[in-house]
Amino acid sequence: MKKLFFLAACISLMAASCTGNKNNNDKAIAEERDSLQDVINEKDKELNEIMGTINEIQDGFRLINEAEGRIVDGSMEAASNKDNIRENMEYIQKTMADNRNKIAKLKDQLRSSSINADKLKETIDRLTQELETQNQRIQELQIQLAEKDIVIAQQDEAINSLNNDVENLAAENSSKSQTVAAQDKQLNTAWYVFGTKSELKEQKILEKGDVLKNGNFNKDYFTKIDIRYDKVIKLYSKSAKLLTNHPAGSYKLIKDTKGQYMVEITNPTEFWSVSKYLVIQVR
Repeated sequence: MKKLFFLAACISLMAASCTGNKNNNDKAIAEERDSLQDVINEKDKELNEIMGTINEIQDGFRLINEAEGRIVDGSMEAASNKDNIRENMEYIQKTMADNRNKIAKLKDQLRSSSINADKLKETIDRLTQELETQNQRIQELQIQLAEKDIVIAQQDEAINSLNNDVENLAAENSSKSQTVAAQDKQLNTAWYVFGTKSELKEQKILEKGDVLKNGNFNKDYFTKIDIRYDKVIKLYSKSAKLLTNHPAGSYKLIKDTKGQYMVEITNPTEFWSVSKYLVIQVR
């Protein structure tokens, strides 16, 4: 009986030991499986990121080609297209810079990645070559655009120069016209005054029997006229005497219907040739 009990106890201990070993093995397998899954997930994440960057670069190449086509297909000489060309070139430059940065990012990932490094390097090399080819093509396009811009700039400069010449000529002519007009007006300007003897003395126009002897007479007392048009001067007096010298025959002293005198200048050029001031004494 004792022998049977001892045997049963041994069998029970062996069974417990086997169960414990099985659980430990299962736990180790589960941990290893989880670790492998983490690696797989990390690889998938890294691969997805790499593929996403590659797709973005290829999409950038496509967009650059489309922008380049819009420039080449359009008329580069047309001034109206210059803004569109400029916008497309700015877009190309920006997109190429983005692609260059993304390729540099892929190269950094290559150094730390274990995902089929050889294949990834081949892809990066291909993208780099495509970028350089595209960059060379864009540089050639820029040279063409620069040549067109130079032509346009020269045309603009010629037009602006012509416009400036016209404006300068117009300004010069206007200035000359104004100068001529001012000179002409000055040449054809004269001044007259009439008044009683005491009035003329008071304004220092008449001093000790001499008229306009000094330059300190009151010039504001005179009336300015244009000798080309003002040929009759009404004196509103029945007595008139010219005190300044004017050639005889170049004027007449005539009376109106009221018997008041007027000076009628019959030859303005001759009349004003001696003096541009006319002084008349009235009563």
